[in-house]
Amino acid sequence: MTKYVFITGGVLSGLGKGITTASIGLLLKDAGYSVTAVKIDPYLNVDAGTMNPYMHGEVFVTYDGGETDLDLGHYERFLNTDLSKTNNITSGQIYFSVLEKERRGDYLGQCVQVIPHVTNEIKERIRRIARDSGSEIVLVEVGGTVGDIEGLPFLEAIRQLRVEEGVANTMFIHVALAPVLPSGEVKTKPVQHSIQELRRIGIQPDAIIVRSLTYLDDGAKYKIALYSNLPLNAVFSSPDVDFIYKVPIILHQQGVADYTLNRLGLSKKREIRLEEWREFIENYEESTKPVKIALVGKYTKVRDSYISIVEALRHAAVWEKARLVLNWYEATEIEQGLRKPDDVLENDGAVLLPGFGRRGSEGKIKTIKLLRENGKPVLGICFGMQLMVVEAARNILGLTGANSTELDPATPYPVIDLLPSQRNVSGMGGTLRLGDKRIIIVKGTKAWEVYNVPEVYERHRHRYGVNPRYIEVLEKAGLKVGGWSEEGFVEMIELADSKTFYFGTQAHPEFKSRPLRPSPVYKYFVKQVVRGTG
Repeated sequence: MTKYVFITGGVLSGLGKGITTASIGLLLKDAGYSVTAVKIDPYLNVDAGTMNPYMHGEVFVTYDGGETDLDLGHYERFLNTDLSKTNNITSGQIYFSVLEKERRGDYLGQCVQVIPHVTNEIKERIRRIARDSGSEIVLVEVGGTVGDIEGLPFLEAIRQLRVEEGVANTMFIHVALAPVLPSGEVKTKPVQHSIQELRRIGIQPDAIIVRSLTYLDDGAKYKIALYSNLPLNAVFSSPDVDFIYKVPIILHQQGVADYTLNRLGLSKKREIRLEEWREFIENYEESTKPVKIALVGKYTKVRDSYISIVEALRHAAVWEKARLVLNWYEATEIEQGLRKPDDVLENDGAVLLPGFGRRGSEGKIKTIKLLRENGKPVLGICFGMQLMVVEAARNILGLTGANSTELDPATPYPVIDLLPSQRNVSGMGGTLRLGDKRIIIVKGTKAWEVYNVPEVYERHRHRYGVNPRYIEVLEKAGLKVGGWSEEGFVEMIELADSKTFYFGTQAHPEFKSRPLRPSPVYKYFVKQVVRGTG
């Protein structure tokens, strides 16, 4: 039978439940089991696509076009697998489905209620993922914090799953915070209260993973175990780390995988070695050469807005044995004159971050001009690439007022315009050009040097693109197309005569980057930056 591991969180959100879930998944996978991971988000949005990054961080795009929670990115990176949009379950999806069934008459005149109709829908979604993936172990992370009203139907559903699937086939792991006072004392009371709240709604955790600044001492572990009705070896410590990829090693050293498998009545199919993973960590520890990269965007106050880009840069830097130094630049501050665009030139290279909307766009364009004129390695992602085209049109071609119609519908030179497939689209959610799309690479370009294959598939999330009417004149000015979509739209641009790496992509290659298999685009970019530093 399928085994289910449910991960809940207590005290506060943002503890790193996603990293914990992904780490446990990696350990179980290395033990020889097929594993998948599910993220439950209690918000009423159907998906994360219409939310501002300030609300919930990055929108992670799956291969099949799902706009999902950023934790799916952690799962994919740690498990080295591609997950479906169905691996992200939200309250919005559940209620939407239940109400559709009610309108069709599927409930045959019943009074539709949270129990059993909503909870049954949740359970069926989880089981469907297990069936479709064929996984032996399904990890289910319940987002939010125990005690939140919107999360109660999900907690009730997983409580019922224990009854229906059996104690031997289900496991509850609770992740909670033990804060450290200025005196250095670790306080376990918040963890105790969190567990009490979980037990109040009918869930007895099988293991506790305690997040804290440091490792817990035996006294703190004993106190948590005592008030949790658990043996001492069921309490694990997850201290803050400087590199998230160390977490699986830390948990494994404490016996998390052995305890989990034993609790589920399973034995290891093979020894957990994590050989390549350990090599990755060793390379990180040996990386001493600092490389400064500027990140220029409009949501920089919440760094999780660009988490996949940050991780893709880290993956590439580790294998180059470079110590990554990221410097953040808020484009709106540059636009308003609160920060000089020249400051970006202090870095060894720059990434022009994605985004939507007018705010900060002129600040980015000013920065792009300086970077191009000073020969700095530049990587533009999605909206970043589009603004590279706008800057070239204005400052190389001399098309004053050139812009994207997203930013200025009345621009005299719409070098970036709405895609034809988007012209008759109504509604916002799930209507962008999304998911894996085929890109045809042009020989003799930087794009060919990056990929060295005639075609690739990268994930997309956009509504606008380079206006085909301006391609010929842009290429004559030295802005070369390195990749095309199947429909004949520009996917990648570069400067034909540039001796440095000046490259923009409409896609989001960061979504496919893995610690042991970095994205070719980010790998090439970081390599050029490292070479430029001597």
